[in-house]
Amino acid sequence: MGTLANEFRIAYLNGSGPGLAAVLTPITTRNDPDRLRSFYNFSNPAYLTKDLNSSLFHGKTPKISKAEQHAWVDIFAAYWEAAGELLKFEAGHPGASAVAIFTAWKKVANAIIRGYSNASGLPAWTLPCLYTVGKYLRTFAIKADLQVASQGSSSLGFQDDVAADFEKNAHLEDAARVINRMFTLCLGDRAPIEESRKWGIYNTTNLLFKTYFKINSVGLTKNLIRAINAQSDDLPPLEAFPKSHIVTFEYYLGVIHFLDENYAEAEEHLTNAWKLCYRHASKNRELILTYLIPCHLVTTHTLPSNQLLAPFPRLEELFRPLSNCIRKGDLVGFDQAMSAGEEEFVKRRIYLPLERGRDIALRNLFRKVFIAGGFEEPKDGQPPIRRTRVPVVEFAAALRIGTHATSRTRVDMDEVECLLANLIYKGLMKGYIARERGIVVLSKNNAAFPGTGV
Repeated sequence: MGTLANEFRIAYLNGSGPGLAAVLTPITTRNDPDRLRSFYNFSNPAYLTKDLNSSLFHGKTPKISKAEQHAWVDIFAAYWEAAGELLKFEAGHPGASAVAIFTAWKKVANAIIRGYSNASGLPAWTLPCLYTVGKYLRTFAIKADLQVASQGSSSLGFQDDVAADFEKNAHLEDAARVINRMFTLCLGDRAPIEESRKWGIYNTTNLLFKTYFKINSVGLTKNLIRAINAQSDDLPPLEAFPKSHIVTFEYYLGVIHFLDENYAEAEEHLTNAWKLCYRHASKNRELILTYLIPCHLVTTHTLPSNQLLAPFPRLEELFRPLSNCIRKGDLVGFDQAMSAGEEEFVKRRIYLPLERGRDIALRNLFRKVFIAGGFEEPKDGQPPIRRTRVPVVEFAAALRIGTHATSRTRVDMDEVECLLANLIYKGLMKGYIARERGIVVLSKNNAAFPGTGV
């Protein structure tokens, strides 16, 4: 306990929230591989409370109220129990389990919540402790659910399928309820903003976002957003919070809007996250781009550049074939690229917006027809203008090329007109179809294909 108690006193004397959080981190370090074992061996259940009081608050210690001392003793008592479960699990002790670790760590979480709930309990500058406890509660819950799933997969009968699915994330759902109490604890604090727990609102929100996504309950995130919006006047401005909190919050807001098909709002939040994200945080930047690229495709019909994708091999593998086919108007290649990446696209929930890229590919194919048509004869010394009356059969010929049709394949002219009408309706082409003459009349003055310069 000596090392851990010293770390606690030093962090408290320095007013270091991250330092205190490091003390409560349930892992060993390279410099002190036996920190958990030495802490667990320093006492026993009969003398634990007395030993903790003696170790934490003797010698050179800051002046701490009795209520706060009791809170810390309760937290470290629960931490001691959790350390014991972790050590038993690492040693392969009979009866040790990931479920027991989660149960013990849940006691740590409940103890720290009680510590903050007490009016004269833990001060707000120690909030990083809450973040650390919540983070590992989620981690241990996931491991507990995995263990339960692995133990039950071989023994479940046919009649147990429904129950098994229901219990698949039982511990993570339990963790979500505890973390929700942390969220409420921060949001509902009425202390002056300088010493308020409201500074923890976005960290706890982000932890809940991650948990709800993991248990496939994205709809529950809306409750958090509504609660934050309702309290917005009492919260500090978003830009006043740590950048790491803001980036994660903006990312999840963007993904939530993305899944609701509110692509313009999703693009706004994801762009904010991209701009604020640390440039060397490659994994985070890759996650942001995973949704920002499809957003750009839907909202502005723009494709990622080679320079943007180069640092991210996985994204380049997914998006480069699609982008190339869209640029070339290669419909068959586009379909093949969608099929090749289907599993990952569906997993990331980006398949449907990416599928809209087929319209952009078709637009680019028909745009080539327009450009190949050249210019009309200039009149009265006026500068030449592009031919704006294009026979439907020319678009049909381009469609044969884009779909790799053989000489025997028949192209239905009604289908071609339908595709043209759809592009016009979606604003990808400007003009109208003159069916009786079999032509498409396109807009002049470089407005036939908006946003492409022609």
